Amino acid sequence: MLGQTQARRSLAAAASPYYKTRSIPIDNAAPGAQHDDRTLRQIFDSQNFWKDFSRSSKYGYSSRSSGLFQNRYLTDSKGFELFANTSLRKAKRIVQKVLRASSVKEYESIARDLDRLSDLLCRVIDLTDFVRATHPDPNIQHAATKAYSMMFEYMNVLNTTKGLNRQLDVALETPEVVASWTEEEVVVANILKKDFAKSAIDLPRAQRERFVTLSQEISEIGPDFLDDMAPKKQVLTFQSSQLNGMDPMLARQYTQWGKATIPTVGFPAAATVRHVQDEEVRRQMFVASRTSSSKTLEQLETLLRKRAELAKLSNFDSYSQLTLQDKMAKSPESVDQFLLALSKDNKPTVKMEMAELLRAKMNNPKSATPILQPWDKEFYTMQILTSLRSKSRNPDFLSAYFSLGTVMQGLSRLFTRLYGIRFVPHETALGETWSPDVRRLDVISESDGHVAVLYCDLFSRPGKSPNPAHFTLRCSREITNEELEEAASSSDPLFATPEEAANDGMAISKTSGTIKQLPTIALICDFHTDTFHSNQPSLLSFSEFTTLFHEMGHAIHSILGRTSLQNVSGTRCATDFAELPSVLMEHFAADPSVLSLFARHYETDQPLPYEMVAEKLALDKKFEGSDTENQILLSMLDQAYHSDLPLTPFFQTSQIYHELQRTHRVMPADPPETSWQGFFGHLFGYGSLYYSYLFDRVLAKRIWQVVFSAGHGGASVDRDNGEKMKERLLKWGGGRDPWKCVADVLDDGRVENGGEEAMGVVGSWGVKEKNEAK
Repeated sequence: MLGQTQARRSLAAAASPYYKTRSIPIDNAAPGAQHDDRTLRQIFDSQNFWKDFSRSSKYGYSSRSSGLFQNRYLTDSKGFELFANTSLRKAKRIVQKVLRASSVKEYESIARDLDRLSDLLCRVIDLTDFVRATHPDPNIQHAATKAYSMMFEYMNVLNTTKGLNRQLDVALETPEVVASWTEEEVVVANILKKDFAKSAIDLPRAQRERFVTLSQEISEIGPDFLDDMAPKKQVLTFQSSQLNGMDPMLARQYTQWGKATIPTVGFPAAATVRHVQDEEVRRQMFVASRTSSSKTLEQLETLLRKRAELAKLSNFDSYSQLTLQDKMAKSPESVDQFLLALSKDNKPTVKMEMAELLRAKMNNPKSATPILQPWDKEFYTMQILTSLRSKSRNPDFLSAYFSLGTVMQGLSRLFTRLYGIRFVPHETALGETWSPDVRRLDVISESDGHVAVLYCDLFSRPGKSPNPAHFTLRCSREITNEELEEAASSSDPLFATPEEAANDGMAISKTSGTIKQLPTIALICDFHTDTFHSNQPSLLSFSEFTTLFHEMGHAIHSILGRTSLQNVSGTRCATDFAELPSVLMEHFAADPSVLSLFARHYETDQPLPYEMVAEKLALDKKFEGSDTENQILLSMLDQAYHSDLPLTPFFQTSQIYHELQRTHRVMPADPPETSWQGFFGHLFGYGSLYYSYLFDRVLAKRIWQVVFSAGHGGASVDRDNGEKMKERLLKWGGGRDPWKCVADVLDDGRVENGGEEAMGVVGSWGVKEKNEAK
């Protein structure tokens, strides 16, 4: 084994052989941006500064609430019902207009009319869904839930309104109409047509009723499956002397009278498998933690059978085929092609990792057998990583360089260089946000001015969800003259102008005579703050730092995907395309040229030594191949469970799970008595789309290598590269075939038309970093 210093140097070089030659980009920020840049850091890093900023921001405003997100209806809990009812009246007028259409000219407006109808629904549903889950006031939560239910019920009525579907069919079947449409309008019309088909609108009454019943049952069984997940055995008991290797403080929490009773799920179970030296203890915990209760398995198998029946009822061979028809993959066969190609590319790496783990086991005089067992992987992985990790640094040694303010400052600087946009702190009006911790940022473009509003709720507080997330509260969309005339005629006293009324008082832009409602975004994280030292900033671990970059990747898609129609705005695109911008941002988070823009010690202001990051990255990627293999297997499992197998006699999820492991796994397979699939909660949320994250990891890696030259020579902050990414991919949102966007940005015609062949090509690219693209 290499000595410590030599090992660290080797790991750093493996992670980034060019870190010593990083370039520091020239500051090309817009005039006046320096003040905004300093303020941006301070409002996130200094509680005292934020108190002054937020207090002074209220001067000049009236004592009356401006409404949440400056939506003039939402000044109190009663406003939610008014907001929903007003939107409903507008929606019903559009429905009547579409149903009355009879001339070519009237049919030409159907795509935009239905898109506006969808926008009116989403204005209420998206916003109230966010508010009811996030707002701390129970009265507001209740009012938001009521408005949400009201609009959701109306949406279900529209999905079964055959007249709307017939009118859309007429428009799509009239060549003069389709010829008059923009590319966006064609895409939106086809999206809406598929939505009608998915609601089984053409089925006979009896089948339609069964479809509705199945849909309702699935919506109930899925959450029950998630809530009731449980292992077959809740705890295991060991002699405390058997837990050598576990953190004594942790072991003590579960020990009484010399016996340790350890839960079989959660952190204690994981710590047992990772750290306990006794192989038999690890075996027992591994098996118990991967064996589901019979109730959990019954719920899962019921869910899968009902989904398969729903698909058959809708004239699809499988639920996967139903779900994938409007995704990049298009078909289960294409997903299989991708996963098999990816598995082939990944197998040599897994074999090398397995050999290294086996050597570590052979060097352990206490090992029971010279064979690598499934409960050995985590234990020997930790042993190897611990031996390589620098002894002079604690696990959070990087966090001092990642205060939240400097990271937000860095994101703004990065986006300025790549896309010509920056974040500008904006005063909030009374009642505009749901918590005093929320910071509002306006997104300003060098060429287009104000292009988005970003609400940042990034600090931890009691009762707040710990899960990071990006929410689009209102999509980009062009406001038509007809809407302005309608708003002017209503003379609503809540609004000063028709433009305000057309967007409920929320942010709009005027460019070259075109008025757009601006994308309004909420970014949620759960970063710790030191309540005893109010002047110390929130310091992010490298994982939290990367998470913030990831979520901001979604935001930048919403910001730059400023389409004319809301159905294809920003992240409203194919599910297996939506994670691409966010995963790509993780590459930027690890790049030396990007880090040199901002990463400085919060006390000394010294720049971050990149070799510290390189060491961290190398350790994180040390066993990336086996982690990828696991994700491939789970994606294969997701496809198998959503095929036609659930409708076959004697369907058993465990049998399929173990068969896939035996066929495709390099690492040791789970013991036959286990049933880990019962803990695979994403089977409900993703439902045949679990491959999407792997797929977008491959696409993001390819774009990083080809478009941004893997960061070499400052390519990660080069404006030409950013413009290429924006113009060829990001700005389209979901308004163009994502395969065409990918082919265009990569200059690779092999994938332009999608299909099984393109999926196989993408799979062959793999997920590992290589010095050069193939």
